[in-house]
Amino acid sequence: MATDYDAPRKTEEENSEDSIEQLKSRRHDKNSGKVDEDEVEAAEAFELPGADLSHEELAVQVLPKQTDEFTCTSCYLVHHRSQLATQGKQGPVCRDCAA
Repeated sequence: MATDYDAPRKTEEENSEDSIEQLKSRRHDKNSGKVDEDEVEAAEAFELPGADLSHEELAVQVLPKQTDEFTCTSCYLVHHRSQLATQGKQGPVCRDCAA
């Protein structure tokens, strides 16, 4: 490569500033072709084979609360009496919530 000896010389500081600016411009050039993609839209558009369950029916039999069950006043789940931790002013609390 030919060297122009008549050109004004730059100091090390000027060389480093130029290289930083060049790096910044290269970084922007690389990213300029990329498009910001919404992850939610991409996930909705992605479909797994056999994932269409629209023709399926869910058959669940719902039973009322039994006499040996209680509803926890903390987590509002129905538990068997063996899971009862305390029966206070607020009502029954399960062992998981009492821990």
